[in-house]
Amino acid sequence: MRDVLVIGGAGVDTTVYVPRLPLPYADTYGVPPVVDRIGNTGAGVALGCAALGLSVRFVDLIGDDPQGALIRRAMSGVDFAWAPAAAGTRRSVLLVGPDGRRTSLYDARATPGERLPRSLYATPARHVHVSIMDFARHVYDDLDGVPISTDLHDWDGRNDYHKDFAYRSDLVFLSAAALTDPEAAMRSIIAHGRASTVVCTRGADGCLVLERGGRVTAFPAAPLPGPVADTNGAGDAFVSGFLYGRLRGAAVAECVRYGAIAGAHACVTPGTHENPIDLATLTARLPG
Repeated sequence: MRDVLVIGGAGVDTTVYVPRLPLPYADTYGVPPVVDRIGNTGAGVALGCAALGLSVRFVDLIGDDPQGALIRRAMSGVDFAWAPAAAGTRRSVLLVGPDGRRTSLYDARATPGERLPRSLYATPARHVHVSIMDFARHVYDDLDGVPISTDLHDWDGRNDYHKDFAYRSDLVFLSAAALTDPEAAMRSIIAHGRASTVVCTRGADGCLVLERGGRVTAFPAAPLPGPVADTNGAGDAFVSGFLYGRLRGAAVAECVRYGAIAGAHACVTPGTHENPIDLATLTARLPG
């Protein structure tokens, strides 16, 4: 019995630190070393939960290619099972500005009709986190009776692609980045789906939380423990911290506090998922 089963969402991030965003056209820019790193959302949640002491199984479709080998090395401390993706491993090029903001160029490498073998995720778990990979939407029928979370990322509140995940999960995370009315989007998720809790992150402005039958409540962000280095992975770190609290039976406000501290840690750490916060550090940063 694992604490968390994470389904889908590993890739390789090629990080390029640029002098400004948006980047004006020029034939050539000199940049610091360009680095390939473990990336994408499912990998971040799996590594973040494991760093907090939760037992994790992570399953995905990745390529039998050099990028897939990088992922397998990075996941060596997690129970990781994979099947080959026909089009190869997902990749992103991340342009990161001096203030830590990023622009992501995402190559999904999706193959229509591809499916995750059921044998990979037929593992008992207290909680399942489903990434918004197209193949992952087909696992819900096999997960009856298990609490499920998902992260819709920068959903605009209308795109049909996200709705299976939004309406079939018990705990829904999303970002306010593309929403004109975050509170309306949150209420719509509650009204049309089965979610008991919806969390909308707002970067430095903290997050909004809506529980079924309740009102939208705003929570502040956690103080940054240092200068911003790179905001990549902050949302996934927030999810892992929140899930840690959820699995401890903590109240929502405490879950948000864990998530906010984990997200703040990610912002001051270069890279995407190389240095997730551990339990000792998180505990030390809790308000007195």
